[in-house]
Amino acid sequence: MIPTIISKLPNIGTTIFTEMSVLAQQHHAINLGQGFPDFPMDERITNLVNEAMQQGHNQYVHMNGLQALRQGIAEKINRLYQNPVDVNDEITVTPGGTYAIYTALTTILQKGDEVIVFEPAYDSYIPNIEINGAVAIPVPLSFPGYTIDWDLVKTKVGEKTKAIIINSPHNPSGALLSADDMQQLTLLVEHTGIFVISDEVYEHLVFDDKKHLSVLKYPSLYERSFVCFSFGKTYHCTGWKMGYCVAPPALSKEFRKVHQFNCFSSNSTVQFALASFIKNEEAYLGLGKFLQAKRDYFMEAMQATKFKPLPSYGSYFQVYSYSDISDESEKEMAVRLVKEYGVATIPLTAFYKIPVENKVLRFCFAKKEETLQEAASRLVNIG
Repeated sequence: MIPTIISKLPNIGTTIFTEMSVLAQQHHAINLGQGFPDFPMDERITNLVNEAMQQGHNQYVHMNGLQALRQGIAEKINRLYQNPVDVNDEITVTPGGTYAIYTALTTILQKGDEVIVFEPAYDSYIPNIEINGAVAIPVPLSFPGYTIDWDLVKTKVGEKTKAIIINSPHNPSGALLSADDMQQLTLLVEHTGIFVISDEVYEHLVFDDKKHLSVLKYPSLYERSFVCFSFGKTYHCTGWKMGYCVAPPALSKEFRKVHQFNCFSSNSTVQFALASFIKNEEAYLGLGKFLQAKRDYFMEAMQATKFKPLPSYGSYFQVYSYSDISDESEKEMAVRLVKEYGVATIPLTAFYKIPVENKVLRFCFAKKEETLQEAASRLVNIG
């Protein structure tokens, strides 16, 4: 008898990101769907990785992460967010930001727990919740600004609410949480046992002189939070899958119990390189202006098309409306753009548990200027 698997994710198939990337390859399309740069990363980091390899730093480092790297992270957090996190007890280096989010959820969730998720949402959240036997409670963000209706959120909080996931800068919309949002969240969770999972992987990709408001800046929020970050987004090396989770000592202790049996030690050689490079403040402080220039370049190029931009204040992404072009569904439109015009995007319906059709697509502008210009030129004649 051949054993069978009872799926823990029976309703999940191949992600839209993989599907659209495969389509892009088949049709030789420009891939503005998946969020990865097509320009080279800083060669100083790759040189540091090579040096670390040559110096023999190729074996396991501490489960929590290389001490020197955690020290650099702690110093950076204190400079940016005035939070003197403990190097040993509050920082855990992980193989990517998504891993950190998954581990945080696995740490706290029991069967039947509920987690509030704002939609559209990064596509890993709900599967991460469901694989732990918990229930995702989707709350729609208000279109077209993708803002939070806190009165609606309050109606979703109940006895089974274990956590709320927030994401700023927001993927896929590029929206930012405001000071009022942080105050509303603080008031909502105080005097409760609700945890906060804060996805801040785009913390430095903030535009138009706006500020990223990290949970790390708010002591009453941080005491109940797991805050997740990504080196891949900061240093244009998404394939390295390196990130970290910052949480108070008691939370980190439990997080590490899960972490140690899933990934005993993250990539050691890269950690040695990052420990040196993280001292270069300009590499991350200048990131917002660098990506804003690409956002602006793409917006200008897209003015010749019938696509209309929605505001993006951060991240790799901007959402564009095609309501003046077609009545097709978002999935149909995305597929047609690949097959007929050679440009891959992501339909926003992919970021909802139950698809919501607003006739918008997500474009990734973290690309070379010639890539962005060519993509826009291909879309000029659509109508």
